[in-house]
Amino acid sequence: MAKKMKGNRVQVILECTEHKDSGMPGTSRYITTKNRKNTPERLELKKYNPILKRMTVHREIK
Repeated sequence: MAKKMKGNRVQVILECTEHKDSGMPGTSRYITTKNRKNTPERLELKKYNPILKRMTVHREIK
């Protein structure tokens, strides 16, 4: 069962932007947490994409 988050910390899903645009099957997604109070805007991090085999930009979805 999922753990309830307390306070300002929320769970977010990061999805690869380059993979989405390339049209290749599959997706590269990561789950992480962020502090909503300190970073109200959408999160954007460089993460490894195992399908493309390189570091790419992953943006927060939902």
